[in-house]
Amino acid sequence: MREQYRAPDGGLHASDLAPHPMRQFTRWFQQAAAPGSPLAEPNAMVVSTADAEGRPSSRTVLLKSYDDEGFVFYTNYGSRKARELAVNAWVALLFPWHPMGRQVLVTGLAERTSREETEAYFHSRPHGSQLGAWASDQSAVLDSRDELDAGYAELARRYPVGAAVPVPDHWGGFRVRPGTVEFWQGRENRLHDRLRYTLTPPTTWHLTRLSP
Repeated sequence: MREQYRAPDGGLHASDLAPHPMRQFTRWFQQAAAPGSPLAEPNAMVVSTADAEGRPSSRTVLLKSYDDEGFVFYTNYGSRKARELAVNAWVALLFPWHPMGRQVLVTGLAERTSREETEAYFHSRPHGSQLGAWASDQSAVLDSRDELDAGYAELARRYPVGAAVPVPDHWGGFRVRPGTVEFWQGRENRLHDRLRYTLTPPTTWHLTRLSP
């Protein structure tokens, strides 16, 4: 139960990285999402939050967009992660690209996306996913699976395929504005490469190498 990583091209060197972490993320993400990649869902990321008392929780969500401003995902604003972000905006993201021998680790502050951005993304989703955003009171206790299925069936009757589904007020996006972004490349003998960008506000990024 131990993988011996062998980095391509002699590992990860600071001179090879882009000056901005989001440009470097683009390079790695394009490789992760390229045809023939061993990753089934390269945009799957672990989102870790903490409540007001510092108790952490993690879950896997899908990255839906990114740019120089940060990483965007969508959720129910009544979910556990959203409630925790309401009292503690610090968040960590992890892209576990183990089949490629890579990870990307992010820490930053989360903020809600604009309503316009949320609506544009919502209407791009498959019809069933739009209904699911209404049917699921995410993180709430259910008496049974039947309760969830019955709610979805009622919505499907109300909004058949082709009907416009309104955007729920309780659903929307978060943008994680990074303060650190670490690129991790597996190497032999657990001597991995770890290169971390750290933001000095407002816009200056510093790159450092970390011991594995």
